[in-house]
Amino acid sequence: MIEWRDEAALLAVRPFGETSVIIEVFSEDHGRDSGVVRGGTGRKLAPILQPGAQLSVAWKARLDSHLGAFTVEPVRSRSAAAMGDRLALAGLNAVCAILSMTLPEREAHPPLYRRTVALLDLLGDNDLWPLGYLRWEQALLEEMGYGLDLSRCAATGVTEGLAYVSPKTGRAVSEAGAGDWADRLLPLPSVLAGAGDADNAEIVRALGTTGYFIEHRLIRSLGDRETPAARQRLLDAIARAG
Repeated sequence: MIEWRDEAALLAVRPFGETSVIIEVFSEDHGRDSGVVRGGTGRKLAPILQPGAQLSVAWKARLDSHLGAFTVEPVRSRSAAAMGDRLALAGLNAVCAILSMTLPEREAHPPLYRRTVALLDLLGDNDLWPLGYLRWEQALLEEMGYGLDLSRCAATGVTEGLAYVSPKTGRAVSEAGAGDWADRLLPLPSVLAGAGDADNAEIVRALGTTGYFIEHRLIRSLGDRETPAARQRLLDAIARAG
């Protein structure tokens, strides 16, 4: 019998039989994993098993290759913060959907896990959430091997006047270095390069650039898949929150 215990963020829940569910979680030491929760549709467990919830989980299976079964205990719920706010709900759905699609199964990513938990704990704080989410997407790309290099111009080596990102390399390009290729490059808003202050319109522009690499590099590497629609709903919510 193989067993492990960890704390995890709940990413997804789907029915399994008449009274059970299969949950998908993201934990620090065990990455993204799935398992059956017996009685998961019942009065005791159903309110706990909401996407975004922080859980103490114990996983058990005869073989490591088996689906396995979870027992769960609540650590904290995030549903109240999400359900009462359109931006928070859109953010929660986007984070869970993107992680569920892009994380390799049973592969630990501790830095990304810790950043994800910190981001989910910001749900409902609409002043901090959009920038926090942008930084999370940058961290996701970095952790998955598609990080952006925005330190200096790929063409000239300068560190000032950076205005674009190459869609091929993910490296910054200056105004001077872009030349006639400027219209083929992605925008590099100052907030994407590390500036701390930005309005939501600039953050949405920056998310257009990170979104390119999420769609065309990260998700495309997984096969014939499309970026979760929840991400676009989040961008729309950020833009409306202005």
